Amino acid sequence: MEGKIELNGLHFRAYHGVLESERRCGGDYIVDFSCSYPIEKAMHTDALEDTLDYSAVYQVIALEMALPSNLLEHVAGRIAAALREAFPEMGPARIRIAKKNPPLGGEADSSALTLDF
Repeated sequence: MEGKIELNGLHFRAYHGVLESERRCGGDYIVDFSCSYPIEKAMHTDALEDTLDYSAVYQVIALEMALPSNLLEHVAGRIAAALREAFPEMGPARIRIAKKNPPLGGEADSSALTLDF
């Protein structure tokens, strides 16, 4: 039996972007993550080791968010690869990275990239 596990609204201060000011001053990012995961055993045992440890997922995402990149595509690709390596039993997954107040020359709440992997 598969369940959907989600982590929503993970907040990070990170230094992604192609502009010097983005790399120097940083920006605020919000990351959402979801995946299918086999949960039947955990439904019966009530044991953390029988499911996906949310704090371990957060740590993988946080490590990758801390490494500066020019593009959100690159950040998302690194996160996807690191999560797949750390949790091979994970099913189809999605990561969404939103950059608050992107430098567009106009007003915008955020820009975002979603990657299904």
